Amino acid sequence: MRLSAMGDVAMTVPVLRAFVKQYPTVKLTVVSRPFFKPFFNGIPNLEFFAFDEKERHKGFPGLLRLFKDLKQLRIDAFADLHNVLRSKIVSLLFALSGKKRATVDKGREGKKELTRTENKIFKQLPTMFERHAKVFEELGFPLDLSNPEFPEKAVLSAEITDLIGENYQKLIGIAPFAQYDSKVYPLDLMEEVIAKLAENKDQTILLFGGGKKEIEILDSLSEPFKNVINVAGKIKFQQELKLISNLDVMLSMDSGNAHIAAMLGIKVVTLWGATHHYAGFLPFNQTLENALTSDRNQYPKLPTSVYGNKIVEGYEDAMRTILPSTVIQKIQSLL
Repeated sequence: MRLSAMGDVAMTVPVLRAFVKQYPTVKLTVVSRPFFKPFFNGIPNLEFFAFDEKERHKGFPGLLRLFKDLKQLRIDAFADLHNVLRSKIVSLLFALSGKKRATVDKGREGKKELTRTENKIFKQLPTMFERHAKVFEELGFPLDLSNPEFPEKAVLSAEITDLIGENYQKLIGIAPFAQYDSKVYPLDLMEEVIAKLAENKDQTILLFGGGKKEIEILDSLSEPFKNVINVAGKIKFQQELKLISNLDVMLSMDSGNAHIAAMLGIKVVTLWGATHHYAGFLPFNQTLENALTSDRNQYPKLPTSVYGNKIVEGYEDAMRTILPSTVIQKIQSLL
């Protein structure tokens, strides 16, 4: 069970792919929001169960109904990969019915030590993938994540090829937004990155985002260049996943798009502002060299937050220490 958020749900996918490969006779049922169902398409022995937050599974009575619904599937063990009140209640109900259950340890104490401004303990914490794997190990299914398998590149529909064209050698994705401003690369610097990448006409740059405001910004970023295309709001989510699976590299903030690309086996360059990959959110199967962090010599309190929701005065320009030339060089080195 993992209900949200997008990036967190995406981070379960590589672990579950490893599970079904190593335990092919075990059936998995993923409980999550209906929107995330496409993440799990094509994974063998995996069934998706849609959590109905607004009606059937709303409130405490809804969680009781959820437990009854899942019980009909003859569940033998329950893996709580969320560790919030809702999932804890369902987990407890399974325990009371005599079933095995295990809950993810989010390492909250270690994250507090990493992000506090005084007496900071700056060290690498276990990744969320390792934490998820630990849950299955507790249930009797140890996992090896060292040899991952990814889905093949999706065949692009005519609708997508009409949008992005066909005369390109390399596809570069850029997802310049995140939930919090402290994780977003300054717009003027991102314009520099896009302009430089667009100089190579064999490269097509695809811009990802969502929401009216973001789409307007992406339109302004793409407008000056024929080989820069804003795909936000123009294709459905499942089509977007297929398009991402065809990228040669994705440039992303510490956000859901980084984890979506990574779960599809795409190389990902991530930019880190108020947050840091030491908290355990480096995208799956990516090297540390692909994670470009703000300068801690100039901003020694970094990271100031796990999720980017804490504002520290004087740290608004931390991401400006990541030079556009460094971002461009990293992308080009991966192409």
